[in-house]
Amino acid sequence: MAFQLPRNSLFAILLRSSWWISFAIAGALSLIAMALLPEAYRVIGALSSLPFVVIGVMAARRQWSLPGAQEIERTARVLSSMTWQQFAPLAQAVLTEDGRVVREYRGPVADFTLHDAHGCRLVMAKRWKSARLGVEVLRELRDTFDAAGASAGVFIFLGEVTEPARQFATANRIEIWGAVELAIRLRGRLPAD
Repeated sequence: MAFQLPRNSLFAILLRSSWWISFAIAGALSLIAMALLPEAYRVIGALSSLPFVVIGVMAARRQWSLPGAQEIERTARVLSSMTWQQFAPLAQAVLTEDGRVVREYRGPVADFTLHDAHGCRLVMAKRWKSARLGVEVLRELRDTFDAAGASAGVFIFLGEVTEPARQFATANRIEIWGAVELAIRLRGRLPAD
């Protein structure tokens, strides 16, 4: 079992923050150690900033390939101007990456089934343009994938996700693919706006 940091620990927060913040903390700790500690302990005190350097490197590596704010905004704008007939092939293309098998799902709640190493997941994508995501829609998806024998669900959505909806999704095996995830997965595939 892989080690996982608690969500609200200092290092987990720094991993989600801009990479330069960790380096700034490391620099500040080193300067304080050099200024305040006795000469014999300055190097050891400065080395106490090493974990922040490591977290900074990890955060920079994660953020290197992430899309910028303009790319995310453009992706959301282009996708929200599409009809379902235009959006569905893009959604299917994104879902079939990495050898996953995608099939159309005939039901009122889900739109696709996704088969991969994680099992079978139901995907809800037709509500991608809704303004807000609440718990009720996710509850429908969960009930549908439970009844269908699927292991989890994926919800493709561009709008605002409420905190109760985010917590419900995490607790009920539902991934939410928002504008950031779609901007990453649709790089080079979007039509010009």
